[in-house]
Amino acid sequence: MTERLLQYIWQFNYYHASELLTTEKIAVQVYHPGMMNTNQGPDFLNAKIRIGETTWVGHVELHVNTSEWNDHKHSSDPNYKNVILHVVWIDDEKLNLPFPTLILQDRVSNVLLSRYEELMLGIRFIPCEKHIAKAEQISINLWKERMLIERLQHRTLSIIELLSTVNTDWEEILLWMLARNFGLKVNSDSFEKIAQSIPVKILSKHRNQIHQLEALLLGQAGTLDKKFSESYPNMLRKEYTFLQKKYGLQKIHYPLYYLRMRPANFPTVRLAQLAALIHSSQHLFSNVLSAVSTKDLSGFLKVTANDYWHYHYLFDEITVFCKKQLGKQMIENIIINTFIPVVYAYGYYNNNESFKLKAVEWLRGLAAEENAITKGFEQVGMANTNAHDSQALIYMKKNYCDNKNCLSCGIGNDILKRP
Repeated sequence: MTERLLQYIWQFNYYHASELLTTEKIAVQVYHPGMMNTNQGPDFLNAKIRIGETTWVGHVELHVNTSEWNDHKHSSDPNYKNVILHVVWIDDEKLNLPFPTLILQDRVSNVLLSRYEELMLGIRFIPCEKHIAKAEQISINLWKERMLIERLQHRTLSIIELLSTVNTDWEEILLWMLARNFGLKVNSDSFEKIAQSIPVKILSKHRNQIHQLEALLLGQAGTLDKKFSESYPNMLRKEYTFLQKKYGLQKIHYPLYYLRMRPANFPTVRLAQLAALIHSSQHLFSNVLSAVSTKDLSGFLKVTANDYWHYHYLFDEITVFCKKQLGKQMIENIIINTFIPVVYAYGYYNNNESFKLKAVEWLRGLAAEENAITKGFEQVGMANTNAHDSQALIYMKKNYCDNKNCLSCGIGNDILKRP
């Protein structure tokens, strides 16, 4: 038994409630278990419980062992002065408390306990994979919806936190998020720092000159710090030296990684593509907000790096001809991880439900993501029909399943309460 499981049992009344008695053989009737408290103080607040002939309203504290009341020094803590009932699993010590104690050890289904133990001790892709096929489909669908919204809300909070640093400039925030996305997982931090080191107003001022945009981005990344044998990178280097001095830009000191990476994902190529996107876009944030479909969003991202990169992945290294345009997978990745979160955040920030609903619907219209997590869920019978499902499953796996947080999971609840 764990205290968290005991809290779960109390919260949802998963115990035999008839003829409840305190350790002093006084009858107990629970009208309301109280609201679970996630802050300092008793576990449940404002419970309504009849003890003997009196109905009390107050707090309830739970422990696996009775002795933990003294171990935790609750008697000297003013937060616990309104406790009306002490609920325990094992009564291992007789305490002289001003309120009664209720023992639940013999009142909980052994099926629930054994199923919970199986979930906690099993080593599987997800703890409930042996039971998930028996869960109600409506519980699964509702929980996936909850997971998607929770993920979007989590992203929203981080976006709003960034907004406060740029005087609510959504165009600036979008650029930072795009840069992070272009850096992919391995170079995301470095790309975000590059974008943050160049005010969006400066990039907008040079939007019509692709080589100046490249010079700014590649220069701030530290890729123009040497002399080259080719004329194009030397020209970029010269442009960057001038622009850096003109605007007083401070070069970032974050590394760029190339090891074990496909050439198409080299940071030099991705920065050149980001420059091409800035070059081809005007008022991108406004355009994203006014977009009707994901097809519109895809249109904004159909960009190709300039001609020099058709024959290069790195400076001074000529390769066979290959246009460096954004592929379908990268475009969908940007829509899912940048455009949709920023539109949802904008709707949340401005209390406009239409933008939030549009962002969610866009996810339903995108193809499902395929990775180790989504494939694992498909193998245990979970549907992954679109990006809405994929995003929900990925969030659930990382934040609930991997932490075995089954007691806080709608699907886990459905499985545990089943006869």
